[in-house]
Amino acid sequence: MVGRRRRTYRCRNPVLLTDRGVCSGTLRSGKVSSRRIKIGIDVGGTFTHAVAVDAESLEVVGTSMVPTTHTAGEGVARGVVESMHRLLDQTHISPEEVALIAHSTTQATNALLEGDVAAVGIIGMGKGAEKWRARGQTRIDRLELAPGKYLKTHHRFIDTGEPLDALRVERALEDLRNEGAEVFVASEAFGVDHPDNERLVVEVLTRKGYLGTSASEISQLYGLRVRTRTAVINASMMPKMLETANMTERAVRESGIRAPLMIMRSDGGIMDINEMRRRPILTMLSGPAAGVTAALMYVKISDGIFLEVGGTSTDISIIKNGRPVVRTGEVGGHRLHVRTLDIRTVGIGGGSVPRMRGPKVIDVGPRSAHIAGLRYLAFSEVGEDDRWSIKSIQPKPGDPDDYLCITSERQGNFTFTTTEAANLTGLATTYAKASARSFERMARWLGEHVGVEPKRLAEQILEKASSKVISVVRDFIEDYKLVPEHLVLVGGGGGAEAVVPHTATKLGVEHRITRHAEVISAIGVALGMIRETIERSIVQPTEADLLEVRRAAMHSVLRMGAAPETVEVRVEVDPKQKRVIATASGWPEMRTRSLTASKLSYEQLSAVAAKSVGVQDGVVCVGHTEFLYVFQAKKTTSKLLGLMKSTSLATRVIDAEGVIRLKLSDAVVQTGVVGTIQSQLNQLVDEFTMYGDAGALQPDVYVLVAGRIVDLSGLINKEQVLSLLEAETESFSRDEPAIVLVSKKE
Repeated sequence: MVGRRRRTYRCRNPVLLTDRGVCSGTLRSGKVSSRRIKIGIDVGGTFTHAVAVDAESLEVVGTSMVPTTHTAGEGVARGVVESMHRLLDQTHISPEEVALIAHSTTQATNALLEGDVAAVGIIGMGKGAEKWRARGQTRIDRLELAPGKYLKTHHRFIDTGEPLDALRVERALEDLRNEGAEVFVASEAFGVDHPDNERLVVEVLTRKGYLGTSASEISQLYGLRVRTRTAVINASMMPKMLETANMTERAVRESGIRAPLMIMRSDGGIMDINEMRRRPILTMLSGPAAGVTAALMYVKISDGIFLEVGGTSTDISIIKNGRPVVRTGEVGGHRLHVRTLDIRTVGIGGGSVPRMRGPKVIDVGPRSAHIAGLRYLAFSEVGEDDRWSIKSIQPKPGDPDDYLCITSERQGNFTFTTTEAANLTGLATTYAKASARSFERMARWLGEHVGVEPKRLAEQILEKASSKVISVVRDFIEDYKLVPEHLVLVGGGGGAEAVVPHTATKLGVEHRITRHAEVISAIGVALGMIRETIERSIVQPTEADLLEVRRAAMHSVLRMGAAPETVEVRVEVDPKQKRVIATASGWPEMRTRSLTASKLSYEQLSAVAAKSVGVQDGVVCVGHTEFLYVFQAKKTTSKLLGLMKSTSLATRVIDAEGVIRLKLSDAVVQTGVVGTIQSQLNQLVDEFTMYGDAGALQPDVYVLVAGRIVDLSGLINKEQVLSLLEAETESFSRDEPAIVLVSKKE
């Protein structure tokens, strides 16, 4: 099979064969190009999009699209390679110009949903009084991944009260192999603190040619059962994911590209392909995460709800203060030690088909035109002399049998989706705009035959579709205590115009559609930052503990190729869960793009701040660094029916391009230099720390230096703040301008 796959991709551009069966050549002038191109490839449910982005200007150089190759022998990896080759040819990009190539993947998610995973052998370990509990907690019964889809496991337990040796491990591995285990996990009670036995097991199984991992390698959090379960799911994906990764990397290298090959993570960052081979579980929600990354890096949303609308579904996520919201991952209802973006999916997209009962739309979706095998009236020319009729269909076994189908004796089956509805109501103006001259004629014909005026039919469809999206958006508003009047809905994806404008109108909020909406996720993949999150269980973390976790996160992103000067680390302390979380992010190269061309004037920046705060005037710039500006405005709030009033200083941090990087409802701002901010913070934290029955409540602290916002809001005492601030600013001159922001707690 490997040989056949090599032959499949031997051709330089396999999807662009000429009639003679040789590759259509890509332009190669022999000149050395100064362009640096980033290639992003997003694997969607229907299409795989590839995009080339100029690393300097961030402009899109070109795009390509191929059907997602779900059923190919190589799986979705074939579409990744095909879209890449097509992009290189269409845009005349030489391999030497490619600075980075990255792709999202549905492989892990599909493997879990379809049960296409390997049986896992678990070697549990423990000693002393804990060994009986460890035996039970490392025995993970078969896991239900999706309805009717299970992951099989086999278990052996080794008492490590006596020193562990390779012979005992080999015997356990042989027993598990005989029972049907294909990959292996080593998990020991307190293996996070003492991982030597787990490492020995991995060394033995690697020496014997088996795939596997240790639980402490996947997660460094306490909770033996959850840690073991996470490692089991990770191991179960390894054979399939490694096969795909190897084939993709081989094809990329055979194309002449020597740039780093990166994979999208479920937390919105990217990691190198070697890291993916070790921890494929981190790619579980890789596809939806790509759109969120684009919203941050390309659209530059600092606060808002992002809706990525495909043909069948819409992925909805939230961005606050320039960061996506993350949560603990789950598979089949099983909690895992994995960080994923809080992305909620609803079965409404640009191709959603209505269900009809006479002239009434009773529902829309979840079936789409793509799944039902129907064509869009908006993009298909139909003849006037053909005979048409309307019928109800059942797209898939078990579906309702009342989905709308418009059928022609000569041209097949069509339907009237949310995209057609958006066109009739004037909401589709760009990518989703109807191209068929016959569209309005067919809309009139449909209205006559179902007994309702065409525009009213369209409004019914959009009403039903948007109600499902609105329900999820309102859940976000409630869960994260968002202010609706400050909310903006940002739409991406090819179906954005079919869903987002009507949804925003019903909610009474602002909306906008991104540039290059149809390939926004591929852009997100291309512009992704290398990211790593280290979580450790520490009951009472010292400043040394925080610095060590920070160092581990930074070291990981540096190992994966992040340029040292670009790395930023945010450390949080969760006293309830007794854990420390360090998230490091960095660019794969130094950012050389100049801000000069897009730098806004003071008046323009002030207008951005005023609009964000919701005032006409009174906005004042209270300090700035080379790239960041701090604006404040007084806001008066009435309480108790107007009997009491309170005044706050609404604060906005805006970069030179006009992107709001931080919003604070009430903050104290002090300017200074790096050499003085330690003493300034020492006083400010003391001044604004509040005391109550639960003890001291420290204010949130942020420090601005150059273009960096040092976020110290996740810490619980002043000593932690000062220690991490010193680490974050040690590379700057003591004379470098700095601004301290202390956000007051109510």
